[in-house]
Amino acid sequence: MRVLITGSNGQLGSEIRELSRSYNMVNFIFKDLPDLDICNFDELQNFIIKNNITAVINCAAYTAVDKAEEDEQIAKKVNSEGVSNIVKALQKVNGKLIHISTDYVFDGDQAIPYKESDPVNPTGVYGETKRAGELAVINGNIDALVIRTSWLYSSYGNNFVKTMLRLGREKETLDVISDQSGTPTYAKDLAKTCLKILCGDSSENISKNGKLYHYSNEGVTSWYDFAKEIMKLGEVHCKVHPIETKDYPTLAKRPQYSVLDKSKIKTDFKLEIPYWKDSLKDCMIKIKTNS
Repeated sequence: MRVLITGSNGQLGSEIRELSRSYNMVNFIFKDLPDLDICNFDELQNFIIKNNITAVINCAAYTAVDKAEEDEQIAKKVNSEGVSNIVKALQKVNGKLIHISTDYVFDGDQAIPYKESDPVNPTGVYGETKRAGELAVINGNIDALVIRTSWLYSSYGNNFVKTMLRLGREKETLDVISDQSGTPTYAKDLAKTCLKILCGDSSENISKNGKLYHYSNEGVTSWYDFAKEIMKLGEVHCKVHPIETKDYPTLAKRPQYSVLDKSKIKTDFKLEIPYWKDSLKDCMIKIKTNS
């Protein structure tokens, strides 16, 4: 098996790179800009054919949620057209695909965890372009699945955890939104899941049906409580104050509630998913070790 990881320098791609060392029978190829551009179909197709790629985990995405409102064309190019390019290139070689999507395909108006079968209703450009990418995979007639995730963080890259630690050390107080609920996801846990699905005994579940799955850590929290836990584990003495969404206007509307129901992925792939606080603790240890 020869597996291409696109967007390999991001949070998820970096975690997959670290975990890939345990998979001696799999040849992983890690690519990101400028070495490989998924928006250039000819370049991508030639690379996949030349390197005998049999599967792709697509971690490449335009994820600047607010900026996407102003850079709609770029967001569409990466999140929709780029994904479509991967699908078309894999059609030529009969390859498999795991594509990562987002909770932002939902409007957040629900009050119970979102199932894969619930209707989507993205409220901004980021969610709309990610939904278009999902449809490219689902309708692509290749062995593929889409994994939606939420509130991703890691010891790699830029994310909420590292931002809170930095600001907490710079300021005495911080205002953090308390009326948006969801579940943080440690990118390392998601990376383990992607590798288990693709390289494990359950890979036959990657079918031409283009299945949808939800994955986040277990539990529910708010950005405020998430920030409080980060400060506590990081031993940062910064007071965190709760504020409402209306007090922190943004270009893009965030889902008020984006908890994902993970029953399907747990059943199909026999997964035990860690609780968000336990995973955060593991990540914080790694951040401390690396700092």
